[in-house]
Amino acid sequence: MSRAVSALGGASFQGFAAIREIGPLGMITLRAKPEVKGLAAAVKAVTGTALPALRRIEVNGDKAAGWMSPDEYLLILPYKDVAQALATLAAKLAGEHHLAVDVSDARAVFRIEGDKADQVLAKLSPVDFARLEPGELRRTRAAQVAAAFWKDDAGYTLVSFRSVAGYVMGLLTHSAQPGSELF
Repeated sequence: MSRAVSALGGASFQGFAAIREIGPLGMITLRAKPEVKGLAAAVKAVTGTALPALRRIEVNGDKAAGWMSPDEYLLILPYKDVAQALATLAAKLAGEHHLAVDVSDARAVFRIEGDKADQVLAKLSPVDFARLEPGELRRTRAAQVAAAFWKDDAGYTLVSFRSVAGYVMGLLTHSAQPGSELF
């Protein structure tokens, strides 16, 4: 694993909502069908969470497990813990059809916070934010790039590809410009 470096050096912006890049975070893409023997136990061993349900993210402190598709999960943990987590997954899922890959250095992570944080994302994503519940994970797009995000009590966390981190930060800061609130 390479030395931990955030995509944009912790860039931030204060508009009608606060935007900041966070990270680096450890991230593992885990591909396995939900019925794989030992999958729930393997996810719990690495994140301390249950296997997430459809379009949900389970959070346990600085670790999380998110549902990305019917056979894909995103495991989030401290960057320094990824190698051990991969070894744990390999041991717990030995003999079972699965794939676990470190994608930490391929992702950028942003926080959008404030009373109107939903308006920042509403301008960029085809999601009904009035119905988005805390802990619900949406895999969609922000403008024209792939993104996943989830809501918690303080705002939203958004994950995108690192290769478009500058573009995503530009989208978020433009969307959060003072005076551009939707209502």
